[in-house]
Amino acid sequence: MESGPHAAEITDKRLLRGARTRATVLRQAVDIASLDGLDGLSFGRLAADTGLSKAGIQTLFRTKEALQLAAVDHARDRFVEAVVEPARSAPHGVARLRALLDHWMVYAETPLFPGGCFRVATMAECDSKPGPVRDALFRDQRAWVGLLARELRSAASAGEIAELDADLVAFQIDAVLCATNTALRLGDPEAAARAHRIVEGFLRPL
Repeated sequence: MESGPHAAEITDKRLLRGARTRATVLRQAVDIASLDGLDGLSFGRLAADTGLSKAGIQTLFRTKEALQLAAVDHARDRFVEAVVEPARSAPHGVARLRALLDHWMVYAETPLFPGGCFRVATMAECDSKPGPVRDALFRDQRAWVGLLARELRSAASAGEIAELDADLVAFQIDAVLCATNTALRLGDPEAAARAHRIVEGFLRPL
C-alpha cells in the first residue's frame, strides 16, 4: 500500500472531489425538492440532472432517507446564509426583526430555490409522516420561530414595543410569511407589501 506525501495528496484529491460531487448533488436536490417535494428525489433523477453516475451518488448518500436529510440540512444552511447571517449586523430587537424580514423577502421573492421557501414547500408533504425527515424539518421550524421570539422579547425588554406573548406573535409572523410564500408563487404582486404591513403592526412603538 502506498504511503507518504504522494498517498496523502491522492487522498486529499479524492476527498475534495467527493466534497464537490456532494455539493453539486445537494444543490440540485434542494431545487428539485422545493418544486416536487422530498419524495421527488431519487438517485436516478439526480444522476440524469447532474451528469454524474447513479452509483457514485448512491455511494455518497447510501439511502433515499439519508439523501433527503442531507437536502434538508443543505437548504437550512443556505437559508441561514441568506437570511439569518446578514441580519446579525443589526442591533437586537426591532432593527434585527426588520432585517430578518427584509432578507426573508429577498429569499422568497428572488427566490433562492425555484419553489420558494424550502421549508414551506416541503413541510406539508412530511407533516403527517413521522420519522427523521419530519423531525429535521420541525427542528428548522422551531429554530426559525424561536429566533423571531427571542428578538421580540429583546424588543419588548428594551421598551421598543409593548409587552406581548413573544411565542404567539412569532408563530403569527411565521404564519404570515408562509402564506406570503404561497402568494408569491401564485404571482400576487401585493404579497410582500401586505406581509410588511402585517408584521409592522406587531412592531409599533410604545
